[in-house]
Amino acid sequence: MIELTDAPSGIGRGFGGDTLNTAIYLARLGKAEGIKVDYVTALGDDPYSDEMIAAWSLEGIGVKNVLRIPGKMPGLYSIRTSKLGERSFFYWRSAAAARQMFNGEEGKRLAASLKDYDWIYFSGITMGILDLDGRMIFLDALRRASDAKAKLAYDSNYRPRIWSDEEEAQAMNSVCLGWADLALPSFDDERALYGDKNPEATALRIAKQGLLEIVVKDGDNQTVLCVDKKIVRYKGASHPEPIDTTAAGDSFNAGYIFARMLGKSPEDAVVDGASLAYRVVGVRGAILPRDMEV
Repeated sequence: MIELTDAPSGIGRGFGGDTLNTAIYLARLGKAEGIKVDYVTALGDDPYSDEMIAAWSLEGIGVKNVLRIPGKMPGLYSIRTSKLGERSFFYWRSAAAARQMFNGEEGKRLAASLKDYDWIYFSGITMGILDLDGRMIFLDALRRASDAKAKLAYDSNYRPRIWSDEEEAQAMNSVCLGWADLALPSFDDERALYGDKNPEATALRIAKQGLLEIVVKDGDNQTVLCVDKKIVRYKGASHPEPIDTTAAGDSFNAGYIFARMLGKSPEDAVVDGASLAYRVVGVRGAILPRDMEV
């Protein structure tokens, strides 16, 4: 999506989105290891879409599976950040090309390509913006990818405005968790959607669906890791007050997934994810400057 950011110097413009932020950090982390990252979405045929393709390519992200839909444009959102570093988001999604990424014959081809990947990361926002046909095509593609031995990582990333009601979001969340190998939810989202009392309750609820690896993020408070229904709690490490918490969860997800790609244990992956997230919240904006190490 096109990102507008309110800053002391004025309004800045960039590009962002939950899965895109994770893809960028995964591409940066994976460069030295030869791990290649593609981003799967749909854009329009407008100048902003052209700029996005160029920017993603510069980050080393593969764009062969970015659909270009004539007459469409990307979505738009604005971020306002408080003095404490907490951010508020305002979205204009209705005309976003990504809502139609699995429509038509080209969309079916795009979905079919997912079986060729070793890992697929997706979120509840991915599901929420699709129409019913698009969701069914995507879910079938995830099934085929899983059958082909792909690892599926899922973050519910609950945003009430993209769902008709809580029941719809819960139902789709349950389906996605049914296919996932790894769940990476944030406690604030799960509390809003399910009324969970604490991160442990979130982890154990998800574990009942059969997932063996669950990481529940809770900002600076703690991270809860649940592997084979066993809970381990990680207290957040001391670090300076955050400047901007945008993409804290997205970057954690990238650090965690990358560590697991390398064969590290879930316990070590939590440390790697948190380490990257701490660096990200220390700068303004979702993406670290390219000259900063990840």
